[in-house]
Amino acid sequence: MNPICRQPAWELAEHLKRKEISALELMEETLARIEKTNPALNAIIALRADEALKEARTITDMMASGKAVGPLAGIPLGVKDLEDTEGMVTSYGSLPFKRNRAAQDSIQVARLKAAGAIVIGKTNTPEFGFTGFTKNRLHGVTRNPWNLERTPGGSSGGSAAAIAGCQVPLCTGSDAGGSIRIPACYSGCFGMKPTFGRIPIGPQPFVSYSSLVTVGPITRSVIDAALYMDCTTGYHPADPYSLPKPRQPYLQTIDQLPDKLRIAFSRDLGYGRVQKAVMDCVLAGVKAFEDMGHAVEAWDDALPDIGDAWSHLVCTDIYAQLRHLSTEDRNEIGRTLMAAVDGARALSVETLTSIQVLRAELNARLEEFFSSYDLLLTPTMPTEAFAAGGPPPATIDGHEVPLMGVVAFTYPFNFSGHPAASVPAGLTSAGLPAGLQIIGPRHRDDLVLQAARAYEMARPWVGYWPDI
Repeated sequence: MNPICRQPAWELAEHLKRKEISALELMEETLARIEKTNPALNAIIALRADEALKEARTITDMMASGKAVGPLAGIPLGVKDLEDTEGMVTSYGSLPFKRNRAAQDSIQVARLKAAGAIVIGKTNTPEFGFTGFTKNRLHGVTRNPWNLERTPGGSSGGSAAAIAGCQVPLCTGSDAGGSIRIPACYSGCFGMKPTFGRIPIGPQPFVSYSSLVTVGPITRSVIDAALYMDCTTGYHPADPYSLPKPRQPYLQTIDQLPDKLRIAFSRDLGYGRVQKAVMDCVLAGVKAFEDMGHAVEAWDDALPDIGDAWSHLVCTDIYAQLRHLSTEDRNEIGRTLMAAVDGARALSVETLTSIQVLRAELNARLEEFFSSYDLLLTPTMPTEAFAAGGPPPATIDGHEVPLMGVVAFTYPFNFSGHPAASVPAGLTSAGLPAGLQIIGPRHRDDLVLQAARAYEMARPWVGYWPDI
């Protein structure tokens, strides 16, 4: 059996139910693991160790006396530092917010806690989640457990590093353009970006302009993600975009992938470029679906390249968060981020209208696509993980790529709202993880999870984590 620190959350939950380990013992082992590994990783930037131990003792006593507990009872949880946990600072990785203590939990965190999960601390993120690598002036650089000189990705990089580094079995993430799937890919984890609205966001001081951001899990296994989503989905009045709870729990159908699906594979979506070492891994992942008996076809058509439109739109939400900053606080925020915020302030109605026209075009293109296919497969990221402190690569295999080219496969599905997941596709010759992205029709999170689970059974990765 794998050591406790390497096991997925659902297995740990089973051990706890069978009293093979107590919640207190699990929490003590988790804290010891964090103490041992975090100096190298810098994945967790704030702990609530005493409170977590106290809560673990309470759950241990409840389980010992036979009292009813939730499905995540005793499972340690890391929370991305863009999301509120009552009593803890939500710094957004930003100096002006270093004392921004949260008065209440986010909806997602509250629901995970109600299921019995115990928040152990906050995980690192780039400032306001603005980059695909995890570095900020407040908490420093987070490093990839597979190679400490490389990034775990971003913006949920601290969460992914904590999962792959075997610090905690469950972490929250958020994703406006790939921020769950990018670090899941680079860190060799499973990451699920649900359909927009599937897990409520908030409470927030404003309603999003962009409709891009989703929240969801970064986990060790697909079952963990299904369990997480069963605990967090469902309408909440604080989020006007939130969707009703699905009729069936995801765990109930996770092993019911239909036979002979029609699956398309795109190497480039019509505009991307992929490192050969990564593509070799991705092709092996695609073949797994052929070996399962599904009809997999090369899709050589193209989606509209919406990179600039996406970039404009995502900055409107950051502008809404930062619009009241004082001059002193503005000077403490990264210049690139502040320039993007100021650019959002200057967007015209004409520009915003053209963005939404392009969004309608993408929606129509994907409507047509999913009338012919059940799933779309792509690479998750076009490169291996790059240097821990950045910047992203400007070339791929000697060919120049634009800045958005290094996240070419993730942001379109935030723009459209479709569910998408990243599954590990193996290690490159450099020993770094590559990822395969699975995209499904809107509201078919169940199908994406089923496909990911079938793939996980065909090409198991659970338990294979780097040594720190």
